[in-house]
Amino acid sequence: MTTTALEPAASPAAGEPAVRRSLALVLAVVGIPMFMVTLDNLVVTNALPVIKAEIGASLTDLQWFINAYTLSFAALLLTASAIGDRLGRRRIFLAGITLFTLASAACAMATEPWMLIGARAIQGVGAAAVMPLSLTLLAAAVPARQRSAAIGIWGGISGLGVAVGPVVGGAVVDGINWQWIFWLNVPIGLIALPLVARVLSESRGAAKKLDLLGLVLSASSVLAIVWGVVHGADDGWSSGRILTALIGGAVLLVAFIVWEHRAPAPMLPLRLFRVRAFSVTNATAFTFSVGVFGSVFLLAQFFQVVQGYTPLQSGLRTLPWTMAPMVVAPLAGLVVDRVGPRVLIATGQVFLASALAWMALVTTTDVTYGSYVAPFVLAGVGMGLTFAPSASVVMASFGDADRGVASGANNTIREVGVAMGVAVLASVFASAGSYASPAQYVDGLVPAVWVGAAIVAAGAVLALLLPGRRR
Repeated sequence: MTTTALEPAASPAAGEPAVRRSLALVLAVVGIPMFMVTLDNLVVTNALPVIKAEIGASLTDLQWFINAYTLSFAALLLTASAIGDRLGRRRIFLAGITLFTLASAACAMATEPWMLIGARAIQGVGAAAVMPLSLTLLAAAVPARQRSAAIGIWGGISGLGVAVGPVVGGAVVDGINWQWIFWLNVPIGLIALPLVARVLSESRGAAKKLDLLGLVLSASSVLAIVWGVVHGADDGWSSGRILTALIGGAVLLVAFIVWEHRAPAPMLPLRLFRVRAFSVTNATAFTFSVGVFGSVFLLAQFFQVVQGYTPLQSGLRTLPWTMAPMVVAPLAGLVVDRVGPRVLIATGQVFLASALAWMALVTTTDVTYGSYVAPFVLAGVGMGLTFAPSASVVMASFGDADRGVASGANNTIREVGVAMGVAVLASVFASAGSYASPAQYVDGLVPAVWVGAAIVAAGAVLALLLPGRRR
């Protein structure tokens, strides 16, 4: 890749001179920590059967290994962005990398399910500072004419984390043990910290009062709803504590919206959603995350539970799906200004919905791997067409003062979608199947993936409301 000298778009903090940095260097500095965060999304999923056996985890525990991370991640994204605007984006970015690295070590040392769940939640707190600020810092450091291309490459790096996650997880679990999927984050974090401190200039947004009540209401509402969905299949949907959790979560969510409408300094300014492109992008991001990542949670375990492959063999078999976004996302970022986000994102959702439906149709206990290659590739292309154009829409919809909170809102909604997807599709799985035998696993997997396909298809319809090509 040709490097281009560029001037930081954001004003540096007092006492810090503006410096010229190559585009490649800036991308590496924001990309390495973001890669570390995205790597953990799927690296854990592929290790779930082994973790289940070694520490005696239940299906509910497996869901919380994923959701403890995504919920704390989602709950604090907006707050982390606001603190970054107030105290310095680079400073909070560095704090997030440090916390994520330390929490990864704690995950590796966990010996009980509750210990791993707690450490994963702390990981999510660190990730909440890394993911949105990586994009905000990148947008501030790149001239407007290069922004879409840079975001496309940023999306490709994110796709690389997703792509190698299952393979890295499988190789580590097969070659050493599952704890090392977390130990791997430690050297990455130690490398990233001095690079970020040296290369990136400090920048800030408009300082405002932190919306602590909004944080409590939003986090409590999502946690209550997800907890109710996760436990609903085991406890019964009509049981008192499930109904209390679901109804209480809905009431808290309404209270959050009312408060954000009236708050003098809202955590999530509702005025942002008056921009149609932003509203539609977030709605599509939610349906995409629910359908796709809920399905991935179950499909990632299929090759081990049903077909008896090792974690590494299973990870290698997912490469047609996970590698495609790494290739497609940068290309989508390069052409999004030319063809418009509607074509790319809507096409991506159609590809994903079709791929999930295809997988549901062919899945049996004795299906051959060749039957999955084409839908895996189709799903990967669909994901690649979604990541970078969605980020470009968010960045292009607002000025520099609002980009941090807009990016945080988009990531929050997507991560809430991941948690809801795992909870909802695992509940569908539990109502029709179990881990007791390969046949029973397939009995639960197939209807769950059909539900995922239907949810993504709804997102494809929503994506038609996105703006077309700029004139």
